[in-house]
Amino acid sequence: MPALFQSFGLPELGVILLIALIIFGPAQLPKIGRSVGKAIREFRASSQEVSKAIQEGIEGTDEEEEKPKKKKASEEEE
Repeated sequence: MPALFQSFGLPELGVILLIALIIFGPAQLPKIGRSVGKAIREFRASSQEVSKAIQEGIEGTDEEEEKPKKKKASEEEE
């Protein structure tokens, strides 16, 4: 996504803002901005949640593989 924003300069962003102002009007732009910001925050939170769950799943799989080894070692000692 950073590559997308590198191609936009200040003049391009100004044109986009002007078009949005003409289409939606000055009263609607703050509402739209809040909605977009909220959607981005929710997306980031859910993607971090998914990443965390995947990481825990990977780490949990490693721990499950180690447990039988430890159990076998303790059985051999008896």
